[in-house]
Amino acid sequence: MNNMKTKNMVTIALMTAITCIVAPFTIPLPFTPVPISLANLIIYISCCVLGYKKGTISVILYLLLGAIGLPVFGGFSAGLAVVAGPTGGYLIGFIFCAIFTGIFVEKFEDKMYMYPVGMIIGTIICYAFGTAWLSFQLKLGFVEAMFMGVIPYLIGDGLKIAVSTVLGYTLRSRLSSMNLINA
Repeated sequence: MNNMKTKNMVTIALMTAITCIVAPFTIPLPFTPVPISLANLIIYISCCVLGYKKGTISVILYLLLGAIGLPVFGGFSAGLAVVAGPTGGYLIGFIFCAIFTGIFVEKFEDKMYMYPVGMIIGTIICYAFGTAWLSFQLKLGFVEAMFMGVIPYLIGDGLKIAVSTVLGYTLRSRLSSMNLINA
């Protein structure tokens, strides 16, 4: 029992660390404050590996580390000002992305084709939070904010969902068979 608790803590910490390492590397776009980021790719994979509760804990830990000042957000930024800034809604939306991805992974564990459904639902909710907050922060209409914070990212996010489905499913099944996670 204690051995599995230790493994759970280690896998949560590991996925949080990977998110913290990858998320700061972004590609800024000239027409929007929302950069291209691989943060959501890592969040998808984390939730495939860890499931709903542990994946969500990993995302919350990532957000807390960034909020207290560790430069883990896009462009190596950090602090509550980033969370309250124009892209903060997307950061908060990551929590819901994790929840829905993890729920679908756990409910349909042996059906890889269902993983993207959870990822898509979670991403739509993340987009909604992010777009609403971007609209509020920049005093834009919702549709205009969508053209700044959603539309340019749809193809890339679709590719991330495809890649993370395959990687996440494979990692989850392999780590489970090695008894490193309790899937």
